[in-house]
Amino acid sequence: MTAHFITAACFRQTGYSGNHPLAIPRVGTVERLCEALGWFGRGHAPLECLPASRAEIARFHQPDYLDAIQRSEAAGHASSEDRARYHIGTLENPVFEGLWHRAAVSVGGAMLAARLAHQGAVAFHPGGGTHHGLRGRASGFCFLNDPVFAILTLLDLGRSRVLYVDFDAHHGDGVELAFAKDPRVMTLSLHEAGRWPFTGGAEDQGETLRNLPLPPRLNDTEFDCVLEKAVLPAARDFAPDAVVVTVGADALLGDPLSSLAITNTRLWAATDAVCALASARVVLGGGGYNPWTLGRAWAGLWARLSGQDIPAQLPKAARSVLESLDCDLVEPEDRAAVWFERIADPENPGPIRPEVEALVAATCGFSATIGRRLPCVTG
Repeated sequence: MTAHFITAACFRQTGYSGNHPLAIPRVGTVERLCEALGWFGRGHAPLECLPASRAEIARFHQPDYLDAIQRSEAAGHASSEDRARYHIGTLENPVFEGLWHRAAVSVGGAMLAARLAHQGAVAFHPGGGTHHGLRGRASGFCFLNDPVFAILTLLDLGRSRVLYVDFDAHHGDGVELAFAKDPRVMTLSLHEAGRWPFTGGAEDQGETLRNLPLPPRLNDTEFDCVLEKAVLPAARDFAPDAVVVTVGADALLGDPLSSLAITNTRLWAATDAVCALASARVVLGGGGYNPWTLGRAWAGLWARLSGQDIPAQLPKAARSVLESLDCDLVEPEDRAAVWFERIADPENPGPIRPEVEALVAATCGFSATIGRRLPCVTG
């Protein structure tokens, strides 16, 4: 399987500053780990992507909103009117130097990933996954919505049934809203229940729409149950010819903005399982606010996607990358030793709680094409 790693210089910088949760080294950490482990050799060198044009971006996002982003960046701050109307210049969505370029490159990378995927490859764009962006305003650290553009590009290229699966700990609301009335696209989001943006409830289902709100402290056994008995049956029933995955890293044990507790090996296996459903495969980054868990998860995911071996123990060069990191959101005493020793997390098995069984029973047999319930066994 041909695999492509898509990146750009802007993703090697944090962009955000101060106490913002994204003011941590994310893609840069992934790249440094991959380099230290030799995962960019043997025909796997990263591909640099270009920013999407304003005209391309305006296909989905409202022109007045794009004006507001560019106007705010030029001024160095958002006016009170733009802040109120477009949610720009807030603590959540701050104005910073290079804002427009970074957001446009994220979209350009998603479009490139879709074109490469259409040719039969799997394309990994860790700087993508801004799944909260709305047509006319910023939301949840996201100014533009690059997963939308990956899906639109695949449709433009002739793919007729695109499956979007979101493993991020926060509901993929922006993508769901964008395609809620498009029968060519199925959106399927697994996210922590009761977590911002407080949407995507268990009752929010449709013919091409699935939401699986997961209870806090979800363990590996429970995640596997949801994947095998609810996610994959619905996905196979939809019969996609292309898949787009926002993998996230905030559902991992140790992330400061979520209470889920799965491990990176389960995230890799889930991504593999979804990617096996179609010949065109786009994998996007998404959230994740612990640089040690994110860096290891996404570097290991790249190794899996590109067919490279993951060592049982990290060599000195890779350990040095992880030892150089810092994050105000993760206290020193909470930094697990394994984060500096291995790429793969130790497993976190556990019992399947009744609320997980109930969620699976309510969703696993819901037909993606005709909206009827099929028998489902959760035992």
